[in-house]
Amino acid sequence: MLGQIDPGPAEEEIVSELHGATPMQGSSWTRAPEAYWSEWRRECTLADRIVVNSSWSRDALLGEGIPADKIRVVPLAYERPPGSSDSSRRYPSSFSSTRPLRVLFLGQINLRKGVEPLLDAIRLLSSEPIEFTFVGPVQISIPADLQKNSQVRWQGPTPRLATSQFYKDADVFLFPTFSDGFGLTQLEAQAWKLPLITTRLCGEVVEHGRNGWILPEITPHSIARILRECLHDPSRLQAASDLGGVDERFGLVQVGREWMNVFE
Repeated sequence: MLGQIDPGPAEEEIVSELHGATPMQGSSWTRAPEAYWSEWRRECTLADRIVVNSSWSRDALLGEGIPADKIRVVPLAYERPPGSSDSSRRYPSSFSSTRPLRVLFLGQINLRKGVEPLLDAIRLLSSEPIEFTFVGPVQISIPADLQKNSQVRWQGPTPRLATSQFYKDADVFLFPTFSDGFGLTQLEAQAWKLPLITTRLCGEVVEHGRNGWILPEITPHSIARILRECLHDPSRLQAASDLGGVDERFGLVQVGREWMNVFE
C-alpha cells in the first residue's frame, strides 16, 4: 500500500517550469535527486494499491504510466474546529475604503501555490477597495512595491491552532494553486463558511458558482476578474457562504469507509 500525498513527478515538472518562467528572488527550490524518483517508481511497481487524495493526483500518476487499476482516490479527512458549526456570515451591501473586501491567502507563499499571478492581480486591483492578508512562511522575496503596500498585510508563519481567526475575519479565501495533492486549507475555510476561489489542480471541494469559484486559468486577469465580481456584488459571497460548510464526505466516518473499500 502506497500513500501518495502529492502528484509525483508531474508536480515537479510544473514547479520547474514556474521557476524557469519566473525566477523570483528568495526561492531556494531545487529538483529532487534522480535517485529519489527511481526509488519512487520502484515503490509504485511493487505497490498493490496507490492511494491519492484527488482526481488531479490520479491523473498525474496516470501520466507517469501507473496502471489505473492500482490507483484509488480517497480524500483527506477533516473534523471541524469547536464553534465552527454555529458560525454564520453577514456581508455588507457594498464594499468601500472603510469596509474593504478582505481576501485571505493562507499557506506556503511560493510559486507552486500561485503567488506570482496573485501578486500581479493585486497590482491590477490597486485602485479597488480590497485588502489582502498573507498568512504563512514566505518562500520568495516580497517585491519592493508590495512590502509596505497599504492593501497588503504579511502575517508570516502562524500556528495552525491560531489560524481560525484569520478565516473568520476574511470575506473570501483565495487558493490559486498550480498543484496540490489536496489542499486541506480548503476544508479549514469551509468550516467557517468562507467562500473559496481555487483551481482544478487540487482536491475537489469547490462546486463552481455554489460554494465558491474555480479559476478557468491561473492568471492575474482571471484572479482579478473574479475578485471584482465579488467586490461589486457582495450577494454572490453571501450566497456562497450560506451554502458553505464541510461536506460529510470529508468526515471521518465516510473517509473511513472509503479506506475500507481500498482493501476490498
